[in-house]
Amino acid sequence: MKKEELGIWGEDEALAYLQRKGYQLIDRNIRFKKYEVDLVLTDGSELVIVEVKARCTSQIGEPWRAVTRSKQRQIITVADQYVQTNQLDKNVRFDIVSIIHNTHQTSIEHIIDAFSA
Repeated sequence: MKKEELGIWGEDEALAYLQRKGYQLIDRNIRFKKYEVDLVLTDGSELVIVEVKARCTSQIGEPWRAVTRSKQRQIITVADQYVQTNQLDKNVRFDIVSIIHNTHQTSIEHIIDAFSA
């Protein structure tokens, strides 16, 4: 599977996983300037902004480790714009879904409240 295909597949898998846990999809692939947020969902009364990272192996580190402080700032920027544009009055939480998928396994790790604004 090519990197781009894995990314799209990973977002679909993460969404299905979160919906099974009761999350409700609001939006996906939100862009602001050159930045993007993968998934926007609700979990009860909270707005949950989700970054999805999928890899074929963990040899270079767990996928969630790629969500650096710089990447977090980009996600926060998009989330702030999204909340303001849509005039949302909800608490915002930032989660990461980390997926390793290959012919031997698929593992999903959901990190709730992975970072804060």
